[in-house]
Amino acid sequence: MKKIVLSLCLIILGTSVLSGCTKDEVLNQYNNIVQSAGSIALTGNSSLQGTKEKGIDDYTGSYTANYKNFSDTEYLFGGTSIKREAGKELSIDCTLEVMEGTAKVFWISGSDEAVTLIEITGSYNDTITLPEGGNYIGIEGENFTGCIELNAK
Repeated sequence: MKKIVLSLCLIILGTSVLSGCTKDEVLNQYNNIVQSAGSIALTGNSSLQGTKEKGIDDYTGSYTANYKNFSDTEYLFGGTSIKREAGKELSIDCTLEVMEGTAKVFWISGSDEAVTLIEITGSYNDTITLPEGGNYIGIEGENFTGCIELNAK
């Protein structure tokens, strides 16, 4: 994947130099490519257990789902922006109900360990500051039966 992104960047850079693009235009094009590559990691709507409504970008929106014996991971929101137009702050509001099994809503950034936001029945509400690079919000379940309502703004 990195080779593809690097190749695309080199092509854009070469084209930009020949077409007279400014440094900012080249960086914006590069950021757009990196963002597109980051969207690939998100779980596709047809594979999601619930319903997702996209917000202003891939980092924001709402997701509601009812799970029955779910043992998998869904990557709901996020991407790999170098410079996110909406800024680095992301407000997360989540209600999780665990009736059976286990579930956790997490945030993973780059190669860091995933941070658990909530893993028991209850609510989570906080603002996180996204570092540059890959950032994803998701849910992981093991024989999970329950429901989630998640809003990212």
